[in-house]
Amino acid sequence: MNKKLEIAEKIFVIISFIFYTSGPLPVILSQGMGEGLVDLSPDPTDYSSLQACFFFGYFVSLSLLIYRWKRTLYVVKREWTIGFLIFLVLASIIWSFMPNQTRARGIAMVGTSLFGLYLAAQYTIREQLKLLSWSFGIIIIMSFLMAIITPTYGTMEVGVHAGAWRGIYTHKNVLGRMMTIAGMVCVMLLMDPKSKKWPLWTGLALAVSLLVLSKSSSSMINFVTIFAMIPIYSVLRWRYEVMIPMVIAVITFGGSLSLWFGENAETVLGTIGKDTTLTGRADLWPFIIEEIAKQPWLGYGYNGFWNDWDSPGAVVWYAAKWAPPTAHNGLLDLTLDLGLIGLAVFLVGFAITCIRGFILLRIDKSWDSVWIILYLTYFALANFSESSLLNRNEIYWVLYVSISFSLATVPWRKLAAN
Repeated sequence: MNKKLEIAEKIFVIISFIFYTSGPLPVILSQGMGEGLVDLSPDPTDYSSLQACFFFGYFVSLSLLIYRWKRTLYVVKREWTIGFLIFLVLASIIWSFMPNQTRARGIAMVGTSLFGLYLAAQYTIREQLKLLSWSFGIIIIMSFLMAIITPTYGTMEVGVHAGAWRGIYTHKNVLGRMMTIAGMVCVMLLMDPKSKKWPLWTGLALAVSLLVLSKSSSSMINFVTIFAMIPIYSVLRWRYEVMIPMVIAVITFGGSLSLWFGENAETVLGTIGKDTTLTGRADLWPFIIEEIAKQPWLGYGYNGFWNDWDSPGAVVWYAAKWAPPTAHNGLLDLTLDLGLIGLAVFLVGFAITCIRGFILLRIDKSWDSVWIILYLTYFALANFSESSLLNRNEIYWVLYVSISFSLATVPWRKLAAN
């Protein structure tokens, strides 16, 4: 029975990972409608079946956590910031400008966090990575099939992005971001001497191919940046007398590169089809900061700012003369939702998680400790021009929660003794 439960749980995790990457149901249910087509549809897409799948996942996650309640309590007690953020999400129903929306999406946020907690309570980081590799292997295969066999679904057909691949997702940028994470997972597992190399090299090559075919320039930049960080982070494992001079040299080089980029930003970004406003994103931010100043401490409630032309976000839309669904910056959206208090709690938690990750990198020479720092770096980079902090039903928050709780339960004394 235990063996059957173990297999069933792994299947549940793999399927859940696929759903939390935002595919493939949204693009199927919308009948391949994406940017430029959704607005032309006379009838809104019915996502009730997708919501039912997620709610089933929440129920299973909660049931498994209750089944192993002692382990669950042990993990929960060692990380407080995520619990505090969830409390703020639910409490924000009281002051939300859209309480019904905040209530529904807040419940989804709780369910998403429960799945991340379940991962940390049930699996090691190494085991989580192996399950992720299975999930992304299926995603890669499905994305190629979708784009080749049913291009109406698998590629962008309207607008400036026509021809770009989106695989099993509704937009090319989602495919680009997922393939960045898939590439990271493949490289991390390739560092394991016990792993079979050819499936991982194949997966990495296919992930990079899909990344290129997606034509997602921001994801390509993040991909290159992340993989450039791997040798830099390896320096942190050296002896202090060697590590410190190297860190100083890297900081000096990075500072010089930043100054050069600042002077040549327009030229560099122009080569990849971007501009210094990040395709209009930066133009939004002054207007958003003005709205934050009106509700600074607790914000507008979880997902209570952006909605329609009667929502608080409409003020930004009128000022900016376009209607983005988010601030295109994770920290700004978090502050809009939960105010400076929510922002402060998240930053404290993120700092604690990063510090624990760097300590683990120093004292634990296993390859999976690199994944933690690498993902946290990507999580920060991805939220500079996109919003994926505290997002319900998305893999970014799931992985952050699982990493935070996993680090909180690391046996530090045992590792230090070894």
